[in-house]
Amino acid sequence: MEIYALYGTSGTGKSTSALQLAHQLEIDAIIDDGILIYQGRKLAGTSAKYEKTKIQAVKRAIFHYQEHADEVRKVIEMTQPGRILILGTSRRMISRIIEALSLPEPVRFIPIESIKPQQEIEAARYIRETMGKHVIPIPRVEVEKDLLQRLIASAQQIFSPKKEVIGETTVVHPSFAGGRIIIHPQVLRKIVQVTCGRFPAITQIHKTTYTFEDLPRLTVALSVKVGFGTAIPPLVEQVQMALHEEATYCLNIAPASIDIKITGIELVK
Repeated sequence: MEIYALYGTSGTGKSTSALQLAHQLEIDAIIDDGILIYQGRKLAGTSAKYEKTKIQAVKRAIFHYQEHADEVRKVIEMTQPGRILILGTSRRMISRIIEALSLPEPVRFIPIESIKPQQEIEAARYIRETMGKHVIPIPRVEVEKDLLQRLIASAQQIFSPKKEVIGETTVVHPSFAGGRIIIHPQVLRKIVQVTCGRFPAITQIHKTTYTFEDLPRLTVALSVKVGFGTAIPPLVEQVQMALHEEATYCLNIAPASIDIKITGIELVK
């Protein structure tokens, strides 16, 4: 049995990347947040994302509870997967999981930064921090088996707003997520105004649009006043970089894209 471990801080997109990595490395089973997933199906365990508090979630994820650890360990012994991928926030956490489940060593550790671009990591962290979304790398039907044990009415289970399907993973909003961060539209407009005000060539900001639904994206329409023969693209790139730096500094959010539209040009001698 070969053990692989994907680690990275919370909200960096480990669960989203787990299925692709497992496919690339021909891994049979995944251990993530307290559950054992074998060939795309949940076989044992209880997801830490169902816990009410962060402390309980951490204990569940590291198999602190003996009955929980015994259940998963027995299923591993029965199925004997050739390769297992363990997800964790650190190498220390993964070591505790290996000890709790009596898994063999050595372990091939894989940092999330080695398989996921930094921009995608920042986007994943943004979704976690602002929307409270967590991913479980199994289909919705597998999650619903556990939810049925927690919900009395089937109608509640079917129409629950706490999950939405994205391919072979399921997005949930755990109770311990602690709410969402809300950014007032006027704040973003002010950041755009102040940043663009540093460029003498920008004469007017016509429109600022943005979206926080999936990834943070910003679109700004500008008018500029430049000398005859001045190259516009370098100016646009400078404005994009300035807006990126300011949004990152003020909001701790790196926009996935910043689109600048030049809607008016005034030429001067």
